[in-house]
Amino acid sequence: MAKGKDVRVIVILECTGCARNDVNKESPSISRYITQKNRHNTPGRLELRKFCRYCHKHTIHGEIKK
Repeated sequence: MAKGKDVRVIVILECTGCARNDVNKESPSISRYITQKNRHNTPGRLELRKFCRYCHKHTIHGEIKK
């Protein structure tokens, strides 16, 4: 039986390119993905290369707080 907090947690990944540029003038939003991570294997913040539909290219998406 598991004790304490759950090992797998839901995280939100946000495009770092859009966030740095204060959202492109043309784009209505910031690209976000929802995924899970194992807290024991990845204690730090998660960063993955995903496709940003507003930048129209693959960029680094970093974990943000809920």
